[in-house]
Amino acid sequence: MRFLVISDLHQKRSAVEWINRVIHEKGAEFVMFLGDVTDFGTVEDARKIVSAIDSKVYVIPGNCDPRDLPDGISDVAVDLHGKAVEIGGYRFVGLGGSNITIFGTIFELTEEELYDGLKRNASEKMVLVTHAPAYGTLDHIPSGASVGSPAVMRIVEEYHPILALSGHIHEDVGTFEKNGTVFLNPGPAKEGRCAIVDLDGEEVKVTLLGPKDV
Repeated sequence: MRFLVISDLHQKRSAVEWINRVIHEKGAEFVMFLGDVTDFGTVEDARKIVSAIDSKVYVIPGNCDPRDLPDGISDVAVDLHGKAVEIGGYRFVGLGGSNITIFGTIFELTEEELYDGLKRNASEKMVLVTHAPAYGTLDHIPSGASVGSPAVMRIVEEYHPILALSGHIHEDVGTFEKNGTVFLNPGPAKEGRCAIVDLDGEEVKVTLLGPKDV
């Protein structure tokens, strides 16, 4: 199974052109959109962007998206916020928004809300789909501090997902494996960044793409 992972578009609608090109050139079966579809925009802004993507799209909100995004995009994409879906024999468990930031952005959740929102759907060997990264994983800001979510990390430690997808932190792009979980931050789509993921059983292959590739 092959799919495209994007995050942090921040309402740069011109990026949809290269996203569609990557979908077709790489043979992606669907798109996982990890939030920040908009940049403090409206649900109508989000609908226009998502509906222009030439694929089935699964979406969670980011901290810069409106609170009504999950309900508002449900007729043009699959809302994965606080939900789980089965795709090709894999269980994808999603939760959008971020942990609390110093900026007081629109869609922030407490650690308790993040933990409870994920735990109700969590299962062993799932694919974890969050906007905020697990604490200590692809969550470093330029100062070097980790600003990820302890609650998301707790879920990782309890349920051992084969893959943990997150965005949010534009500066900490990459992928690595730890204790059987592959962590991935595809980077901000507004800068021409994304990732192709191939799943085969419990084998996970990630290909990061940047501006020169798209």
